[in-house]
Amino acid sequence: MRHHAHQPSSKFVIEPMNFDKYTDQEMLRYCLGATMYMPGTKDFLQPILDKKYPGLTSMVMCFEDACKEELVPEAERNVINLLDKLNEQLDKGTIAYNEIPLIIFRVRNQEQFEHFTSMLKPEHIHLITAFNFPKFNKECGEAYYAHLEEINEKFGEIIYGMPILESKEMAYLETRIPELMAVKEILDRHKKLVLNVRVGGTDWSSVFGMRRGINYTIYDILPVRDCLKDVLNVFARHNDYSISGPVWEYFRATKEMKFEDIPNSINESLFKREKLINDAVDGLLRELLLDRANGFIGKTIIHPTHIPYVNGMLSVTEEVYNDALQVLNTSGGVIKSASGNKMNEIGPHRCWAEKIVNRAKAYGVIKNEGCYMDLFNM
Repeated sequence: MRHHAHQPSSKFVIEPMNFDKYTDQEMLRYCLGATMYMPGTKDFLQPILDKKYPGLTSMVMCFEDACKEELVPEAERNVINLLDKLNEQLDKGTIAYNEIPLIIFRVRNQEQFEHFTSMLKPEHIHLITAFNFPKFNKECGEAYYAHLEEINEKFGEIIYGMPILESKEMAYLETRIPELMAVKEILDRHKKLVLNVRVGGTDWSSVFGMRRGINYTIYDILPVRDCLKDVLNVFARHNDYSISGPVWEYFRATKEMKFEDIPNSINESLFKREKLINDAVDGLLRELLLDRANGFIGKTIIHPTHIPYVNGMLSVTEEVYNDALQVLNTSGGVIKSASGNKMNEIGPHRCWAEKIVNRAKAYGVIKNEGCYMDLFNM
């Protein structure tokens, strides 16, 4: 897979790298980008074979919130059939391995996780990148990773875990920090199998009876913002873990939308609340800017029209990329940026620079901010 593979290479100063589930974990954790969730009952074989959604590089088939409990057995059979059929098509040569998105399964609970994995055959494993663990907390977390370790040992393969932090214990002020620190201890013990940490903005909003409107970002919902702030504080230190942003619930975009008349400075226009596209897309872009500023990498999505915006905004401008290289290639002190408009302080900016360079490898380097518009065209 490669981000922006459907875009002409001329749009990039440096093109994105190729990746798959076997890419080194340190790099792969930056590559998830727009990860699309769908019910486990959905027949997704033909969309994969037809490459129906340009830019789709990671997908989650859900046995939990998106799937009624009575439909879980049907969903499990559907997913096993998907894996079998994909292997058949690989054998026939009708699709290449690098054309199949990273496939992730969101389990319902520990019992369902164990039951589903008992259905897996050795030939399925190269198609499975990870499992999402919902409502991950100190009570259930160790069991999830213990079983994941068993699966990896059984098949002699690598399958990652992706905890979803969304429990009410993390929403409540009095229990949040002890809960987060206990979860971090679990993840630290199994770090080689932690691909990404995901957050549940919708679940945390529900605890307080809130839902962000189309003209707000998740950062405008104060109790949820506090949850996100503390998750970043605990898990993003020294780039320990990659954390993806919460889902954006609104969509009003089509594949036919064009962006020729949009101003170059999307950052300035969005925060002046000047209309760029429509309220659904503008809201997503505004939230993506704040996700990026706060260190989130990638985002849960529920609609394919979100893909180009999420992955596009993760591309790095040439000026920012050059700043990062300057920081990493200078031994210490303070230096004027190559563009002459800012100070690059080598020690404090090094952690930031490492993240920027990895983002650039995953999503490419573009000339300037105006080039983001080119990446939004599907």
